[in-house]
Amino acid sequence: MRENYTYVVLADDDEDDRLFFTEAFDELKMKTKVDIYKDGVDLMNALNQSESTLPNILFLDLNMPMKSGLECLTEIKSNPRFKDIAIAIYSTSASEEDIEDTFVSGANIYIKKPNDFKVLKKILSDVVTMNWQYHTSGLNKDNFLLRL
Repeated sequence: MRENYTYVVLADDDEDDRLFFTEAFDELKMKTKVDIYKDGVDLMNALNQSESTLPNILFLDLNMPMKSGLECLTEIKSNPRFKDIAIAIYSTSASEEDIEDTFVSGANIYIKKPNDFKVLKKILSDVVTMNWQYHTSGLNKDNFLLRL
């Protein structure tokens, strides 16, 4: 049982984005454990290990090689073992089609990657401290797109 920290996972193929993400959590000094995967295949291989600890919050980049974030989202949502994972889409895309597709596919929140490190820290802090029950209890498009 892990009651003393929030387990966060990021799947993102961009090395700079992975670095900024981990640095932001280092600076936030929150009780988190962060694991990083460089693509959707590595992520799904890790999640599908029967002994793996499942994350509280999964940040998914949409545009990854081999297996996209949307493909991972669909696979995760089809497996009852993963029902308690909160999924944040974390993408450079702000296209209405991507937002709609991920909303309909069951993501909990959509975050456009910020260009500013301070904004990134604020977003990550807000997402980790969010009341996920509100964001996971049924479809509510009004609170799906995180705007800062």
